[in-house]
Amino acid sequence: MARVKRGTTTHARHKKVLAQSKGFVGRSSTNYRIALERLEKSLQYAYRDRRNKKREFRGLWIQRINAAVREHGLTYSRFIDGLKRAGIEMDRKVLAAIAYDDPDSFAGIVKKVQAALA
Repeated sequence: MARVKRGTTTHARHKKVLAQSKGFVGRSSTNYRIALERLEKSLQYAYRDRRNKKREFRGLWIQRINAAVREHGLTYSRFIDGLKRAGIEMDRKVLAAIAYDDPDSFAGIVKKVQAALA
């Protein structure tokens, strides 16, 4: 039986890793062994940060809503309470977008909230 030469598969695997590690600093993008380590770590960071991204954006939306609401004399927590009492079901992402892009519409929402709180 003929022996199996695995140079082709090894080369393909190395090429794949080096292609994925393109843009890394120093030998991390050119040396297979180092590139493999850096690539594994980068994939760990990517996995972790896909979850952290959701947290960070929620925090950003809350900050934007809070800043917009304080211009109308309310706090964030009172505003959210008023939204629930007024029966307005909007998530923080949409509220932050309205507050950022269309302050007039947001003022209308705040008026409804203030009426529900009074």
